[in-house]
Amino acid sequence: MMSDFRACLFPKLSAQLHAHAAVAYAASCPERAGGNLNIWLTNGGAADVGMSSAYTAPRFDGLVLVIDGHGGTGGMVRGFLNDRSTDYKAQSDISPLAFGHCQYHYRNLGRPSQIKLRQTDRVFKVEIDGRLCFETDKVKIPPGYTFGITAASADNPDSFEIFKMVVMSDSLHASDNGGQQSQQQQQQQQQQQQQQAHEQKSTQGQPNTNNPRSGNAEPIDLNAIPDSSADAITSSKAQFADLHNRLQSVNHQIGTIFRSVNQYGQQAEHRHAETSQILDSLRQELRKLEKINDLEGRINGLEREIRAMRTDLNLQMKNTEHSLKGYMSDHHATLSSHIVKAAPGHGKLIGVIIGSQVVLVVGYMLYKRRKNSMPKKYL
Repeated sequence: MMSDFRACLFPKLSAQLHAHAAVAYAASCPERAGGNLNIWLTNGGAADVGMSSAYTAPRFDGLVLVIDGHGGTGGMVRGFLNDRSTDYKAQSDISPLAFGHCQYHYRNLGRPSQIKLRQTDRVFKVEIDGRLCFETDKVKIPPGYTFGITAASADNPDSFEIFKMVVMSDSLHASDNGGQQSQQQQQQQQQQQQQQAHEQKSTQGQPNTNNPRSGNAEPIDLNAIPDSSADAITSSKAQFADLHNRLQSVNHQIGTIFRSVNQYGQQAEHRHAETSQILDSLRQELRKLEKINDLEGRINGLEREIRAMRTDLNLQMKNTEHSLKGYMSDHHATLSSHIVKAAPGHGKLIGVIIGSQVVLVVGYMLYKRRKNSMPKKYL
C-alpha cells in the first residue's frame, strides 16, 4: 500500500439472526509501520462509511472492529458502536468509545490470521485465531446489516491481504408448509422401512439366484431413505425420528455387509482347502522327479571331470611343446658349433696345396736328373 492510500470492500454479505462472520487476513510491514484495518457491520454499508476508517468515519449506524497498533503495544483489536449519534471524525480520541478490546500482535506472522464475529442468543463475541478476544451481552446485531472492510495507510504503510470473508447463519427457518412436508417425508420413510423389514424377513433363508457367489446376501439399497433438507426439520421430535430412521437403516446395511463378509470368508476357506490339496499333489509329483535331479547332478559332476581332464591335457601338451622346442634349439646350437670346430682351416689347406706342388716339382726334377744321368742308347 502506498502512503495515504485507502481501500474498501463491501461484498453482498448481510448478517442474519444467530450469524457469525469470519475474515482471514495477513499483515506485513516494515519497522514502525502505520495503518489500520476496519471490519464494518453497518446498516447502510458502503453508503455510510465509503473508504473511511474508524478515525475518519462520519455518523454511521452499526459496528466496526479496528485492528491497528494503538497504544504502542504491537497491535490491538477494538470494537466501536454507533447509532448515528456520534461523529467519530470530530473526535480527537476515539479510544474511550470502545466497548471491547484485546491485544493482538498481527504484523509479520508469516500466516493468515482469522478473526470471527459471533452473535448468539445471549452474547456477542469476537475471536482471533480460535481464542476469545472479548465478549459482551449488551450488543445484539440486528439482521440485514451489511459487512464490509476498509483499510488506510500511513507514511510508513502496513500491507493488508484479505484471503476470504465468510458469513454463516446458525438459525433454522421453516414455514408451516415445510413442517407438513417434513412430517409427510417422515411417514413415507417409516413406511419404506417397514416394507424393507418385511421383505428382509420374507427373503431370509432363500438363496439369491442373481449372483451365484453371493449365497444368501441381500442387495444393499443405498437409497432406502431419501435425502431431505435440514430446513424441513423444525422440532427435536422430527430430528430424533429422522436420526432414528437413518440409524436403523445403517444397522440393516451393516448387517447385510456382515453377512456378505461372512460368506466371502467361507468361500475363501473352501478355496484355501482346494489350494492345499493341489499343493499336496504337486509335492508328490515333485518327489518322483528326485531321481531326475540325481541324474542331473551326476551329469554335472561328469561334465566337471571332463573339463578338468581337458584342462590337464592342454597343460601337458603345452609343457611338452615347450620342452621339445627348447631341446631342438639347444641341439641346433651344439651341432653348428661342432661343425665349425670339425671343419679344417684355410691355412692348412693352403699349406697342403703348396706342399703337394713342391713334392710334385721335386719329384719331377728328380725324374729329369735321373733320366739325364742314365746312359744314352744309340741305335
